Amino acid sequence: MQWSDAAFVLAARRHGESGLVVELLTREHGRHAGLVRGGQSPKTRAVLQPGNAVAARWRGRLPEYLGALTCELVTVHAAHFLDDPDRLAALASAATLTAAVLPEREPHPDVFGSFGELVEALDSAPDWPARYVAWERDLLAALGFGLDLRSCAATGATTDLAYVSPRTGRAVSRGAGLPYHDKLLPLPAFLLGAAAAGPRDIADGLALTGHFLLHHVLRPQDKTLPETRTRFAERMRGAPGAGMMRR
Repeated sequence: MQWSDAAFVLAARRHGESGLVVELLTREHGRHAGLVRGGQSPKTRAVLQPGNAVAARWRGRLPEYLGALTCELVTVHAAHFLDDPDRLAALASAATLTAAVLPEREPHPDVFGSFGELVEALDSAPDWPARYVAWERDLLAALGFGLDLRSCAATGATTDLAYVSPRTGRAVSRGAGLPYHDKLLPLPAFLLGAAAAGPRDIADGLALTGHFLLHHVLRPQDKTLPETRTRFAERMRGAPGAGMMRR
């Protein structure tokens, strides 16, 4: 059997003397891997960089087989960020996180679409750090672990929401949460559409989404946050202005 699909490259690892096992995020076939023969050549390696958009064709005798994969470059993304370590770190984080949390060969066209929007934001949007945090929030929702930020879990209030319960993922108002603020996660206002995001807000947003990705998605599978995600969060915590804005 065979199929063709639009895809983003998530990861590639060596296989044998010349091949690569390449993991893709496809529009119709979800997270899917295949063997690219001769994939270790410099020309092919340049195509198979995380974040690049490709036209993929997979062939295998049975659906459950690894199968053979060919990828034709559609759009280069990774090379655009070589002179911007922060954006490159964000792209690497998104690719490895997607590979870690999505079930294999299960279609997620919503995640495919949001990944494409994130890559475009990384390429040109000045508010790309906030877009990245929002992407992780939406990824949680796509996996069935959406945060409920509509109203306070304790009072029902819809204003002055400042915290999130680390257990339920529900918002808590400033007044209701203040006595327990050390046990709650800060809720940055930009996730409510209320304000622009500063360095501290981005760091708080990554701590918020990272908590739920780890405890609700990855840890039940005996996984941890990918190192690329941890390094990206560290870069954002160390962004200019972040230190003096932290608690």
